[in-house]
Amino acid sequence: MMPYTRRAPWSPLFFLGQLRCAALLALMAAAMLAGCATPPGMPDDPVLSTAPGASPGEKISHGPLRAITPGQIRSLPIVSTEPPKELWDRIRQGFAMPDLKNELVTDREQWYASRPDYIQRMTERSSKYLFHIVEELERRQMPTELALLPFIESAFNPQAVSSAKAAGMWQFMPATGKYFSLKQNDFRDDRRDVLASTRAALDYLQKLHGMFGDWHLALAAYNWGEGSVGRAIARNQKAGLGTSYDELNMPAETRLYVPKLQAVKNIVANPAGFQTELPLIENHAYFQQVQITRDIDVALAARLADVEIEVFKALNPSARRPVILAAGTPQILLPWDNALVFQRNFDAYTQGQYASWTAWTAPSTMNAAEAARHTGMSESDLRSMNNIPPRMLIKAGSTLLVPRSAQTGNDVSSHVADNAQVLLAPEITTRRTTVKARKGESVASIASRYGLAAASVAGWNNVSTHAAFRPGHQVVLFLPLSARLAASPPAPAAKAAAKREKGKPSIAPVRRSAEKAVVKSKRR
Repeated sequence: MMPYTRRAPWSPLFFLGQLRCAALLALMAAAMLAGCATPPGMPDDPVLSTAPGASPGEKISHGPLRAITPGQIRSLPIVSTEPPKELWDRIRQGFAMPDLKNELVTDREQWYASRPDYIQRMTERSSKYLFHIVEELERRQMPTELALLPFIESAFNPQAVSSAKAAGMWQFMPATGKYFSLKQNDFRDDRRDVLASTRAALDYLQKLHGMFGDWHLALAAYNWGEGSVGRAIARNQKAGLGTSYDELNMPAETRLYVPKLQAVKNIVANPAGFQTELPLIENHAYFQQVQITRDIDVALAARLADVEIEVFKALNPSARRPVILAAGTPQILLPWDNALVFQRNFDAYTQGQYASWTAWTAPSTMNAAEAARHTGMSESDLRSMNNIPPRMLIKAGSTLLVPRSAQTGNDVSSHVADNAQVLLAPEITTRRTTVKARKGESVASIASRYGLAAASVAGWNNVSTHAAFRPGHQVVLFLPLSARLAASPPAPAAKAAAKREKGKPSIAPVRRSAEKAVVKSKRR
């Protein structure tokens, strides 16, 4: 188990002392320079005013600097270094995007304000994740409004999946997630991972802002796609129109996207103005990372951490199976005070293996019944645990979740943990049929004619693989439906119809040509 470290707490007294020392050193340096004459022809440098009544940051011109007494140093105002107690205040202080003001914003404000229960559920759900997002935004010097974006994307539900298959609280499409290194396999989906998806989302937003130079356009591209926004800008430029967010022609969803975020921002900025009360979210971390060195069941990890399984899953939503593979997910997130509990209980655990499940890779293509025999499971349990529908074959190389025996010593490898997939193919439906053996035919020749294994043909007919058949002998075969139809002789009525049609010109090519012409005319 790797040790974890906790961030040192904010110390206002420490920073207060540092500021006093810095101020004293700066004033002593100023006193030493007081005797230096200003070079001829050069104006006095403007400095930040500390005169009573001056506005913060106001630049005024002074004459030569004069020494300041220790008494004056003690009377200088001290800037408060105490951080906000509430995370909402910290978010408000970091607002940096230009406000959007239009009717759509007003409409969304009214929509949210009229649904206090919805806002309450969203904000309470966000309390586990907001501090981390704000920390990342500040580290990257990005506007803190973006911390509110998951309200719009998923209502801060990391398990959310859209009809277009976007997943997680930042709603990444599968291809976009892969582009930003979010692993998606049978054991985990990093689009739902709190840390990985936040990193990817902020990477993407920074990339889009670099492309368009405007946060509103970057947000439109996050929702609509960078190519779509780029083409919309090009169309407006060609038509001599403006290219701001308000001026582009967009789908209704994208047209409402930034107004939704602006509405939530306005409510967070002034909850009382919308008769809304935001739940208290304190300005400190909710969770911390804990390293895991062994595969471990989700239920056992929650029990060792002494947290409810729902809380554990909310912090570790990328796990798609009841086991976490250490090679693919080397750390878990736990509430701050439970991390030490987990480490202590993990180290003291003596009740056997940490994981009751492991991965098994199918060596060849087989049906579920065969796979169940290989793994010691019932067919129904194997199908249920691995989501294998009826009439499907398990293709070679598929990775299945199976019970871990007491003799299994090694954990799942990183290759399997990062690339596990269940690959399925439809079973081929066969029917029993008979065919007449031709003169000189054998088991081998009939097997070759129908693309079958000689051993199968021999077994179906209770003969050896080297046996020969008499002409006209009824040979039993199990053929796929299409091959069976091909092997069946045509019916008498079909023969007569074919004879009547023989010699008549075919109209099929003409019909196909006409259909192509219609398609071409539609395209034009």
